[in-house]
Order: sequence, then structure tokens, then C-alpha cells
Amino acid sequence: MTRAHTTAVPAPLARRPLRTFRPQDATGVYTHPRPELARLVARGVLHRAAPGYYIVTPPEQAGRPWIPGLEATAAGIATTIYGPDEAIVMGISAARLHHAIPRALATAVVAVPRRHRPITLTDRPATIAFLRRDTTELDAERIDTPLGATLVTTPEQTILDLARWPQLGDAEIEIPTAIAALHQRSDPTRLAALATEQHGMTAALTRAEAWSRTRS
Repeated sequence: MTRAHTTAVPAPLARRPLRTFRPQDATGVYTHPRPELARLVARGVLHRAAPGYYIVTPPEQAGRPWIPGLEATAAGIATTIYGPDEAIVMGISAARLHHAIPRALATAVVAVPRRHRPITLTDRPATIAFLRRDTTELDAERIDTPLGATLVTTPEQTILDLARWPQLGDAEIEIPTAIAALHQRSDPTRLAALATEQHGMTAALTRAEAWSRTRS
């Protein structure tokens, strides 16, 4: 039976990782989730980021025009699909969260263990791209976002990823500058070790170091 109507998002949904969930995640709360979620969106306490993906609006933003950051949105959506330990923000999106790319981008990139088609957001002209990787071998750390903490590749891992896939995310012009900024806060020993441990990253390290020198 559907629970009584309220103006707030039910606690079990509000407590979802990164405040993000799908209609199927709400079946324990609502018998018919979609009309109830549409009602919450209309009341301004729930944000629809893409077809089938919802983000709980922070209480202080309820009823106001609010759009969460792209990188946090991508992390939230990827987490609903793969779980909080299998979705890792990488590449240009990791660089954004490490403050190495200042401008907002139109593509977010997330490393995931299984293939997934890109997701086009409906709250802005932006896309989430998924790259299939062995997420267990990635060097990652948890970083706080306005939606909660999420796994993000470390500066060292991000450098290697940017150098290996500079065209991923349609921000190739930003890559050399981002690598140089990340290089300043990286551990050279750790960076070299990761390049050796991970297949195909030795050439990426060479490229990254060359780009970093040109921006220093």
C-alpha cells in the first residue's frame, strides 16, 4: 500500500549513497514509485537528473532552482548502478574534483567494472561516459562532494589516465595544463610505481612528464 503523502523525501531514499536513486530503489517505500517521485520533483524536494535517476535536493535548496555539479551527479548515478565501491570518478572528472580544471565541462567520466552506454542528462546539456576498467587496480581515494563522499582516482592515477586517454571526455585542450597542475601535488615515486604496475601506463607517464615540462 502506498504510504501517506508528505512533502519530504522518505528517509530510506534520502539516505541512499550520494543522495541518488532509481525508481526500482523506491519499491520498498512506494507501491507505485514513478507518480510519487514525479510529485516530489514538482514540490522541489527531488531533482530528476536523467530518465530513471533522481537526486534528493538538499533541505536548504528545497523549492529553489537547483542543479548538482556534473561530477557529483555522475558519481551518484554510477553508484546506483554499480555500488559505492565499484564506481570511480576518473580522467577529466577526477581532475575537476582535484581542482586541476577550473571550468565546467559537458562530459563526466567514470571508471566501472562492466560496460554501460553513455547517459545523457536531462537537467543540462551534458553526458556521463563510462569506461570499463579493472576498478580494483586503480589508485583511488574518497573525496567529499556536495552529495557525499565518492571514490576518485588519486592525482597520480589521474595523471596517467589523462595522458593515456586525452580525448576521453572531449576536453583534450585542457589535458596538458591539468597534468601539470596535478604533477605539482603528486608523489613522483608513487607515480612511477603505478606506471610500472599498470599495463600500458609507461608510455602515458612519458607523455605526461613531457606535457608537464612544457607547462612548468
